Amino acid sequence: MEADAEPDKRTLRRDLLAVRSGLTAADVQEAAAALAARALGLPELEHARTVAAYVSVGSEPGTRALLDALHARGVRVLLPALLPDNDLDWGTYAGEGSLVEVRHGGRMALLEPSGDRLGPDAVTGAGAVLLPGLAVDDRGLRLGRGGGSYDRVLARLERSGADPALVVLLYDSEVVPRVPAEPHDRPVQAVVTPSRVRRFHGPS
Repeated sequence: MEADAEPDKRTLRRDLLAVRSGLTAADVQEAAAALAARALGLPELEHARTVAAYVSVGSEPGTRALLDALHARGVRVLLPALLPDNDLDWGTYAGEGSLVEVRHGGRMALLEPSGDRLGPDAVTGAGAVLLPGLAVDDRGLRLGRGGGSYDRVLARLERSGADPALVVLLYDSEVVPRVPAEPHDRPVQAVVTPSRVRRFHGPS
């Protein structure tokens, strides 16, 4: 699990979230269009029949345009549904009408797939996994929000022997020299920002 007790992580998360909170809806929408255009050209996504992704919320780098483009391309898109223990179940994205707003306790409402649940292990069949995050550093290591959901996903992928491409979508300012890391952290293959793609490992 991600160590929230580490002051550096808490401080860095707070600073990054403060910058995101200052973005306007127009900023987010413009960045989302640029992110989708760049991500769709990634070999990892061009060759994947199944992509595990997520629905962005608030001022997160937008994923909706990318989800629709992947779906239109005929890709099977898996989206997460948060479980009570912070693990993730998965369902299939079938277009905008297939999402339902779900509030988990006092947290921000999430958009989750409304169809059948496929089980937490469904992610192991994905050829690429889009990971949410707050930053990626020069080693390709990702800083998450601290809930641990995607640490579980990554551990599940490793246990199963699955080796999908790991890709993070961020704003340009969120690619940083160094983030605090744990021994179990796995580097991603690439980070996509509105202005560029930075690759850490080639397509598998």
